[in-house]
Amino acid sequence: MANATSLVGFGCVGVLLLAGSCSVNVNSTDQDTLATSAWSAGSLADLITMSSDRSMRVSSAAPQRSSNWDNRKIAPGTTLTLADIKGPGVINHIWITFPDPAPGWLGRNGNANHSQLVLRMFWDGATEPAVEAPFGDFFAAGFGQRAEVISLPELVQGGDAYNSFWPMPFYKSARIEIENQSDLPLNSMYFQIDWVQKPSLPKDTPYFCAQYRQEFPTQSGRDYLILDAVGRGHYVGTVLSGRSRSPEWFGEGDEKFYVDGETTPSIQGTGTEDYALNAWGMAIGTYPYFGVSILQGEWGAVGWMTTVYRWHIPDPIRFTKSLRVEIENAGWISTDELAEGVNRGFVERNDDYATVAFWYQLGQPRRFTQLPSAAERVYPNLDLIIEGRDLLATARSENINPLHLQSGFPWTGDGQLFIDNEHGAGAWVEFDFNVETEELRQLTLRFTKSYDFGRYRILLDGKEVRSNVDFFSPTVTLDEISLGSEVWPLGKHTIRLECLGSNVESSGTKLGVDSVRLRQRWNVKRTTPKDF
Repeated sequence: MANATSLVGFGCVGVLLLAGSCSVNVNSTDQDTLATSAWSAGSLADLITMSSDRSMRVSSAAPQRSSNWDNRKIAPGTTLTLADIKGPGVINHIWITFPDPAPGWLGRNGNANHSQLVLRMFWDGATEPAVEAPFGDFFAAGFGQRAEVISLPELVQGGDAYNSFWPMPFYKSARIEIENQSDLPLNSMYFQIDWVQKPSLPKDTPYFCAQYRQEFPTQSGRDYLILDAVGRGHYVGTVLSGRSRSPEWFGEGDEKFYVDGETTPSIQGTGTEDYALNAWGMAIGTYPYFGVSILQGEWGAVGWMTTVYRWHIPDPIRFTKSLRVEIENAGWISTDELAEGVNRGFVERNDDYATVAFWYQLGQPRRFTQLPSAAERVYPNLDLIIEGRDLLATARSENINPLHLQSGFPWTGDGQLFIDNEHGAGAWVEFDFNVETEELRQLTLRFTKSYDFGRYRILLDGKEVRSNVDFFSPTVTLDEISLGSEVWPLGKHTIRLECLGSNVESSGTKLGVDSVRLRQRWNVKRTTPKDF
């Protein structure tokens, strides 16, 4: 029999999360009692503990022998029930996969993306879900994008195979469903849900809960709300996606935990990147208890996007009556958005935030927010876009193969302007765009990075704005950079890209420009610094 110390160790995730402590009656000779007390799978010590629990699975497997028709389809506007099972029991693993949104053999017109799919879970016949979140945000990837996540409770292999190991107990019944809120079908979904059927559960076993919330943008004069729970339980995790609406750095906001009705938080952090267990900014990387799964765009530019997660598995935030979780939306900001005399550091900002709160509590959770519709979950468009087709119409080049559009996903419009540069250094291309409204905007170049792309110097209206931009990446990705932020003069402007050669790892000096974008800036002057 495992001793109490071994159960408290790394493998005692379920007991730590759900039982409120890792104390187990090790003097009992009843193996079933011990297995019921430490009912969560995952501990190596559990492997030498016999149990009368019955292992079960619900899956999309084909009922016919020797058939590979294991997939399910979710039509637009419909809901698929993945599991409707009777307890008592504990779900200890969920695996799901489905096609990416790009048009292909599993969907000529593409498929719903995972921000348009809503995951819901209902425990013990409840009419309101204890878990409700866009599928991707639940699995620590925002913005409708796919991202690899390697953490303790959630693992997403290659952005394709979604695994959850959160223990999910229920006394009588459990129902898991996915709703397709897009205009496109989800043409092929595969799933496996592993659970154990148990003789009983302790009466103080809490429910697993998760809730999505967003503000596009965050509101002035108050902190952003992540969770407002009533009851007894413990907080176990946060997923936060943020898109900057102003230049410079949004990540100075502190997380705050108001426990049991506090008016002053007894637990407060030192900054957003600190809460994500990074330091001095953020860097891509996923780890057992924290990570940055998405980091896209140029640091300090308007439109910079990141998704972070923080699992409170070794350090759950416990509460007996209520818990309110908030985070400040604050940081550094450019002087052109400040009133005269206001310091540019530590100011309240208005960025786009979306979060999922994860917690366990006794009894059904109170709904403190409503899930926005799929249309409302789309981040507001900030851009006046000059697409690749329009750039091609004005383009000139030297020592470049004929310029053309390259269509496909995920380029916008009719595709990207493709610069098939086989000449190498010295070749150049330029194109025009027009400014029709005199207002403060960020000039953004959206481009492709690829394994055979080169290095280029960028000029705007004859003046160098970037001396050396490397467009190489071992995989094909979209990225963007700022070419300046100001009130642009009306009329025609010209962007010129001159090839400098290639990265030593690149197999060529090609280039792809998706679009040129005039990005809206936040034009409300900040008058009062954030009071830390």
